[in-house]
Amino acid sequence: MTHILAIDQGTTSSRAIVYDANARPIFSAQKPFTQYYPDDGWVEHDPEEIWSGVLECVQKCLAHTPNIAAIGITNQRETCVIWERDSGKPIYNAVVWQDRRTANICTKLKDDGFEAMITEKTGLLCDPYFSASKIGWLLDKVDGARTRAENGELCFGTIDTFLIWRLTGGAKKNGTRHVTDATNASRTSLYSIKTDTWDDELLNLFDIPRSLLPEVLDCAADFGTTANDVVGATIPITGVAGDQQAAAIGQGCFNVGDIKSTYGTGCFVMLNTGGVKLTSKNRLLSTIAYRLDGKITYALEGSIFVAGAAVQWLRDEMGLITSARDTGDMARSLASNEGVFLVPAFTGLGAPHWDANARGAIFGITRDTSPAHFVRAALESVCYQTRDLLTAMKNDGAKITKLNVDGGMAANNWTMGFLADILDIEVERPANMETTALGAALLAGSHVGVYGDVRKFRSETDKSFAPDMGADERTELLAGWDKAVGRVLNRIP
Repeated sequence: MTHILAIDQGTTSSRAIVYDANARPIFSAQKPFTQYYPDDGWVEHDPEEIWSGVLECVQKCLAHTPNIAAIGITNQRETCVIWERDSGKPIYNAVVWQDRRTANICTKLKDDGFEAMITEKTGLLCDPYFSASKIGWLLDKVDGARTRAENGELCFGTIDTFLIWRLTGGAKKNGTRHVTDATNASRTSLYSIKTDTWDDELLNLFDIPRSLLPEVLDCAADFGTTANDVVGATIPITGVAGDQQAAAIGQGCFNVGDIKSTYGTGCFVMLNTGGVKLTSKNRLLSTIAYRLDGKITYALEGSIFVAGAAVQWLRDEMGLITSARDTGDMARSLASNEGVFLVPAFTGLGAPHWDANARGAIFGITRDTSPAHFVRAALESVCYQTRDLLTAMKNDGAKITKLNVDGGMAANNWTMGFLADILDIEVERPANMETTALGAALLAGSHVGVYGDVRKFRSETDKSFAPDMGADERTELLAGWDKAVGRVLNRIP
């Protein structure tokens, strides 16, 4: 068997993609799911809806290509699920990575002087973006959860762990695996990326029982085998990585200095730093890029909470567009942004600001402002935020001459052209822009011998975008953006 199935469980939809022996996609299925916003800054998903959608996509792929050698999984990171060990039933909705409900908890920890210790051990900041404070919230707010957790009756997992639990047998104790990989573990604020272990000091700080936690494996490893009565086949699961790390793998970012930017619901820039864990002086994250053969490769990462989500907002909440495909032509219809700037801080601002209380705003609108101005401002905001991240990386010593891009928004030629203009560097788009799923497939396929050493993979280029904007225009636009961001920072909650 020479086909690999990749499960790509994202923030707004779940997909499954079949890859052939040359790591090329031959079939896919996709299923969106509901977003829940029960309070200001809160974002939740229904784990059962995620599970049913993933299972539906997997079964469609197996109906098309029944002979699958292995499965790889990539997932939205930091999103938390806690479920009953006996029944497999979640005790509450999944609390999503975008969720800011624990901002006050994180503020208190920072005020009490714990952020330096957290950052030293995990490479992360003390922020509600990461899993630990979300886990604590669930244990404290769901009736009886903390006592049950301390009694070993509950399991915690990021989405990969929850899916593996279900795929390998659900509540069947003799078949179920409670496992994750090092990249997902590194995003919880409970895992030391220096010692490569769950950290007792962090567990005590966040008051998390160790019994909740999964076993941590390499990104290419034996995660378990699907139960025949669950998916209709027994297939080994042999590759797992969080979505941004999987995208870096799918882009072939295996050399020190390789950098990619993924444009999905959010935007995430990741720079390979090799065996060195860099400590950013500009509020970027140090994280695990991948762990293979027991060896960690590190990365420097900047996270933007809203990228493609701004386009979804224009479509679903504002009704200004009917399809994301319309945005490029609408932006192109204007000679300039005419001074209109959108800061899409819908759930706070991520790197390098890390302001959980910031909220979105649009500036510069007049009586002549049209839907095209809103659209252009949304697209431009993604490029400005990317510039903020790359500036921080350069200030940390990175030399960046080219940016590899992927994800849904990377298909928009106008946006990628504007990105090259604002960054004043070349932007390169791969032939296969679904690099997140590809990364998961490469990990799984390499482990079972379908593909060679994953570290030798290099992506093919589809299109390069070169900067074509004058320095004065760039300076003026960036000054307008910086002023707009400054006006939404440090909002009093």
